[in-house]
Amino acid sequence: MAKLIDGKAISAQIRAEIKEETAQFIKERGYAPGLAVVIVGDNPASQVYVRNKKRGCEEVGFYSEVHECPKDMTQAELNALVDRLNADERIHGILVQLPLPKHLNETEVLLRISPEKDVDAFHPYNVGKIMIGDYHFLPCTPAGVMALLERSGIEISGKNCVVIGRSNIVGKPMAMLLLHANGTVTVCHSRTKNLSEVTRQADILVVAIGRADFVGADMVKEGAVVIDVGMNRREDGKLTGDVNFSEVEPIASYITPVPGGVGPMTITMLLRNTLTAAQS
Repeated sequence: MAKLIDGKAISAQIRAEIKEETAQFIKERGYAPGLAVVIVGDNPASQVYVRNKKRGCEEVGFYSEVHECPKDMTQAELNALVDRLNADERIHGILVQLPLPKHLNETEVLLRISPEKDVDAFHPYNVGKIMIGDYHFLPCTPAGVMALLERSGIEISGKNCVVIGRSNIVGKPMAMLLLHANGTVTVCHSRTKNLSEVTRQADILVVAIGRADFVGADMVKEGAVVIDVGMNRREDGKLTGDVNFSEVEPIASYITPVPGGVGPMTITMLLRNTLTAAQS
């Protein structure tokens, strides 16, 4: 029977540390770390994320701004807003909530954010620094996974680590962080042959593909650590991960639940990145 990795508890622990460091920062500098979040349009899921980010800022003592923009905003208007935030000394971190409406160019916007304020770590400059292991910020979800492993006392060095998923947001940076921690890393994706054979070699299995209950017991080695990054909604409205929890939990040594595993860590690591940006 697997031990549950409690993302809520670990997230609360890290936020308490950030709150304490922020109080000291304000005492020394006379101002608070500042985060600006830009949301374009009325995507309900995005609005929930933005509210949670604002609440997180309040919890740890940050200054925050939410720029709610109409869905018909032009590229020039959005670029101009990012330029203003780049120049605003009160703002240390800028986050443009994705996805953007289809008429807007996400790449153009992300490239426009100053790398020093890119607290999502999506800018190619920051991606390159992650590649060489000399990073300032880490993408929030992979950083959250690493914090869960570290604070659960799970050794990565020398372990076989398999990542299912190769997105720029999770899969690729996740593989790189595990590699930096001396894991032996395999990245699997939709073209991987004999997927189950590969995943059954994993001491640490990270699943981030966005397919509900995709990983079953036949894909997991006895005693593996299973990290489920997925967040899917079933037809009955309940949230579920990419891992079939009821099948995998009896054979894993550690497992993250959904919800309550990786999810709470993402905004917490965003707060950590914002404090890092303010301190530099």
